[in-house]
Amino acid sequence: MRIHPGFIGIDVSKHHLDIFDGLYDTHRRVDNTAEAIEAWLAGLGERQLFVVFEATGRFDRTLARALAGHALRFARVNPSRARDFARSLGLIAKTDAIDARMLAAMGQCLDPQATPAADEARDRLSGVHKRRDQLVAIRQQEKLRLAEAHECERSSLERHLAWLNEEIAAVEAERAALIRANATFAGMERLLRSIPGIGPVAATTLIALMRELGTTSPKAIAALAGLAPFNVDSGRFRGHRAIKGGRKRVRDALYMAAVTAARSNSRFKAYARALVDRGKPFKVTMIALARKILVTANAILRDGVPFHA
Repeated sequence: MRIHPGFIGIDVSKHHLDIFDGLYDTHRRVDNTAEAIEAWLAGLGERQLFVVFEATGRFDRTLARALAGHALRFARVNPSRARDFARSLGLIAKTDAIDARMLAAMGQCLDPQATPAADEARDRLSGVHKRRDQLVAIRQQEKLRLAEAHECERSSLERHLAWLNEEIAAVEAERAALIRANATFAGMERLLRSIPGIGPVAATTLIALMRELGTTSPKAIAALAGLAPFNVDSGRFRGHRAIKGGRKRVRDALYMAAVTAARSNSRFKAYARALVDRGKPFKVTMIALARKILVTANAILRDGVPFHA
């Protein structure tokens, strides 16, 4: 397949970037550093380009910032979607050079939606929130160890737990300060916290990880969070509808919000009770309620009106 010169595919790894440029139909490798990326971008001139690369967490941050700084459009695509596209082309072999060319072809054939430029304030809030999650997970592990610890281990575990409690409190204070310092985030938090079941952790999760909230359709927002049921039908077969994919951390936060909302004195409790009375299992009920909470949050942020029971 001939790649149009307006498309570039980049395979991202920790130490280097493998770049396929449709203009030259060639592959090159550069270091994954700000200096090397800037030098490569300087050689592109004034070309109108669309760059496609897989989402690789922290490894693609420098690249994304550099592309945004040069006003170049880019798509940060899901790796599983990219792999499915490669299989559709019959590409069984997998090397960095092949992946880079495949990503350029994906941009040309599928025209993926451009990724918005980075939001520094949201990225910082997301980083602080992620650090809190890490510390809470470690604390839970240490609590489990303490429950079965030998006497000689207890003092060490107790000291570590005391430090973790202090550090989590400090990170939570930093998170709260970041929200207070940003008028947009503070307004979003007030609206989200008006919804039964949404506490500070769930509100922060939605603010930090769901930038689309309030700007897209109910079906689309549910799909982004992995809370939209998908059909499994073929011929006369009718399978169970099931959720799939999406942003796990958002889904987890909304599930816990649903458990709380189901016990609250609100319409959500009545909704959950109606599903249970129809014979729906507890987990199915909570997933449905989580989706309803998310759709409600989407409408509340869209309209700027707090929740009314």
